[in-house]
Amino acid sequence: METIEGHLYDFPRYYDLVFGSDWKAEFDFLVKCFPKHATGSVEKVFEPACGTGRLLYRLAKAGYQVSGLDLNDKAVAYCNQRLRRHGFADTAFVADMTDFRLQSEIDAAFNMINSFRHLQTGDAARDHLMCVANSLRRGGVYVLGLHLTPTNVEPSEHESWSAARGSLCVNTRLWMIERDLDERLERFCMTYDVYTPTRSFQIQDSIAFRTYTAPQMTELIDSIDDLEVAATYDFAYAIDRPIVVDSSTEDVVYVLRKRSARLNSRAARTRRVTS
Repeated sequence: METIEGHLYDFPRYYDLVFGSDWKAEFDFLVKCFPKHATGSVEKVFEPACGTGRLLYRLAKAGYQVSGLDLNDKAVAYCNQRLRRHGFADTAFVADMTDFRLQSEIDAAFNMINSFRHLQTGDAARDHLMCVANSLRRGGVYVLGLHLTPTNVEPSEHESWSAARGSLCVNTRLWMIERDLDERLERFCMTYDVYTPTRSFQIQDSIAFRTYTAPQMTELIDSIDDLEVAATYDFAYAIDRPIVVDSSTEDVVYVLRKRSARLNSRAARTRRVTS
């Protein structure tokens, strides 16, 4: 099989197939989560690291006003083309998720599939949460999904799955090559085995993630005065079954809500995050 060394995000059609097949569980969860945990109505929603817009255009079809950003211009072009195809405006734009400002406040934001962990430092993670907090109205929510590093069970180290659409099939494999909890770093190799009627080939890439234990994530969230944890769920996306995050938790969805009033205490002002 022909092998291509490349960035997986530079192949939005294949990326969308691989990560778009599970859209319904996430979509159904979001449309239930917004009214349950946000105060007031939710109309404007935003996705940092929106990728190909697999959820954005579906939320637009459900009546939400949507926008998103991504650092990859190919993914943004794919997302906007998809929005146009379904009769919506181009509302995705190229930007850094650690340094952005929206033109108007939003009611909700979401980032469902670990993209947050691409941010390699504590400062970058905090800058991102600050940007989201500054973009949300009071009572708005940020739905953030990621993998934690459990401390009393062995964390997952490999995963594989397949997806098909018409005559296109992609088999995906992800496996760990390095974990350094002192440096807060995990490195993975990832491959797409792509099969079309006329060609088969493999795309190879490596991915680096920042690690978070449950206490480290709590410390980070607590450093953002305007955000509070409204609820936590796992990747079963059962809106009626929130979870308690503990040392064995690996898959978690944090529902972060912007406080109705700014927290103003000496303790809040002196919080720090270890980079």
